Amino acid sequence: MVTTSPQPGPMIELRGLYRFFGKTRAVDGVSFEVHPGQVFGYIGPNGAGKTTSMRILATLDVPSYGDAFVDGFSVIDDPDRVRRRLGFMPDYYGTYPNCNVLEYLDFFARAYGLKGSERRRALSYVIDFTKLAELKDKPVKGLSKGMKQRLCLGRTLIHDPGVLILDEPAAGLDPRARIELREMIRELRDNRKTVLVSSHILTELAEMCDTVGIIERGQLLAVGSIEQILDHHRRQLAEQQTHRIVSCQVLGDPVSLGNWLTARDDVDQIKVDKQLIHFHHAGDLEAAADLLKEMIQADFRLIAYGSRTESLEDVFLTVTKDRIQ
Repeated sequence: MVTTSPQPGPMIELRGLYRFFGKTRAVDGVSFEVHPGQVFGYIGPNGAGKTTSMRILATLDVPSYGDAFVDGFSVIDDPDRVRRRLGFMPDYYGTYPNCNVLEYLDFFARAYGLKGSERRRALSYVIDFTKLAELKDKPVKGLSKGMKQRLCLGRTLIHDPGVLILDEPAAGLDPRARIELREMIRELRDNRKTVLVSSHILTELAEMCDTVGIIERGQLLAVGSIEQILDHHRRQLAEQQTHRIVSCQVLGDPVSLGNWLTARDDVDQIKVDKQLIHFHHAGDLEAAADLLKEMIQADFRLIAYGSRTESLEDVFLTVTKDRIQ
């Protein structure tokens, strides 16, 4: 008999979560919620606290203070109920020698207590979803990195959890395998699974996540939808000035153009890379067009000029500026 959730609400909740290792605050007062059917992207560099948070959610570690909940159940008070509702895909996982794909998945199905026709249906669904049917008799040690990731995802799904925790699932995958993984995560969301996924590949998170959280040194610096975070950041810039990122290519010595830009009050963060110059410009599109005109009038021979607003990666770098160890 499966126990129902005590009350409707978020499928994942971190509530004032702390985890100390000696004097190190690996997780420092983190709080956020992920609601049913959402994909939450956890963004942060190595050592930021992502994996520690995920391990606590997976009941593999305990918090120093605070609590975390899966489908309303506490990881401290109800770890068994949490495990029935959650699938955890770590960034590194082991396999077993002399074991093929089907045997590997069947082992975990039995470990979750699936029997008879229920176990056969679960195996059939997972093999079909991960597209491993043609490889089911192949030894696990002979699989490619991408196929091993599919297998680990299948193991994570075998007991049909409502919540999935995926720690750096795209790490080390080639572009095709990353695209296929992203498509599977989208399909899981369409099937009302709640997914928390961490990644350094910010553009991919922006494409598939409903909400994101930016964490650094154990502290959650920003949380919300992609648009909410971008809009908030742009409003902050607008209170000062509108900033655009400009890149241009010049014939001749780029240093002279760099010196010319340095003398301007509306330009900062100038970087010279061979014939390319990148900088931040305070102004809107019209101001960017005026700047280009002034460069040409100053006899700089430009062969390329472009400007853009800030992306999620730019926001991440700005938010974490001076915080990364």
